[in-house]
Amino acid sequence: MSALGRLEDLPPQYVSGLRERNVVPLWPSLRDAIPYDKPGRKTEPSLWRYAQLRPELMRAGILAPIEKAERRVLVLCNPGLGLDTLRATPTIYIGLQLILPGESAPTHRHTPCAVRFVIEGRGGYTTVAGEKLPMEKGDLILTPSWLWHEHGHEGKSPVVWLDALDLPLIYAMEASYSVAGHAQPLTDAHNGSRLKYRQGGVVPYGSLCRPRADYPLMRYPWGEVKSTLEGLAGITPRGELVHVAYVNPETGAECLPTLGFSALRLMPREPVSLPCRSASAVLHVVEGEGSAVIDDTRFDFAESDTMAVPTHARVQLEASGSLPTYLFMVDDAPLQQKIGIYQVHEKGNAP
Repeated sequence: MSALGRLEDLPPQYVSGLRERNVVPLWPSLRDAIPYDKPGRKTEPSLWRYAQLRPELMRAGILAPIEKAERRVLVLCNPGLGLDTLRATPTIYIGLQLILPGESAPTHRHTPCAVRFVIEGRGGYTTVAGEKLPMEKGDLILTPSWLWHEHGHEGKSPVVWLDALDLPLIYAMEASYSVAGHAQPLTDAHNGSRLKYRQGGVVPYGSLCRPRADYPLMRYPWGEVKSTLEGLAGITPRGELVHVAYVNPETGAECLPTLGFSALRLMPREPVSLPCRSASAVLHVVEGEGSAVIDDTRFDFAESDTMAVPTHARVQLEASGSLPTYLFMVDDAPLQQKIGIYQVHEKGNAP
């Protein structure tokens, strides 16, 4: 493989003349843009400890009234990508959002896709396209691109959830913006979609006679997901992943077009490896504690902690203590699959 010419090898007048015309030569930076054998990475394996961040989030509740904040969020920023870029991975934004009793976050809609994954508290809700969705610990709530949504709190203690958006992708496309709206009229005050689609393989009969809905189910209760994981664990051989995906119940496809969502169950003293994939990911600890080795970096994690997994990373997970540990995962595999670059490496080996 021959060495490419450097920028310093070119006459300065030639380079400056190109720059004056808003042009640069490719070959000096070709290996940076398209390296051989494996991609360049700035994303670092990272861990955000909820026990350290929760007091700061509660302090934000005092320092930033909801009418001044609109959305009261602390953003988890990957140190390798820079704190000002608002990225946990190259394509995934993660924030911790707080809403206090009696507060409401105003109605808006935006181009990025988003989900909420509830960390603590009761009495919170999100209304999406007129459907009121209660928020309980571990629930996944969709707020797809361009659908009206708002948040409220009818309980007595703080509610915190994890926001996951494809904001870095949409922002890079110069397509990120929002529109303010008015409070939505409730068309479904009882989260009826959960009753329609609560059992896998069973859908309302009328759905067979109309085009498949893009987002028929907006709320995935944790209790039902955990029950599915428990059942799957009973038939999964020791050492293999117990892993379920959140999908559109009418189509079986991913919930959102760019981000994928799934949940895992880990057993103490049974280390498991995730497939080594081209996708980046974020892991959030729903229940339990354990350890993760991401490439060569080890983290000991506790409940409600969050971790960033770079692309093409090797990941080994193990629960500690005496009870199972449950993780929620966000990844950009759907996006990579749609544009034809998704890979799973054999035997867990990165390129």
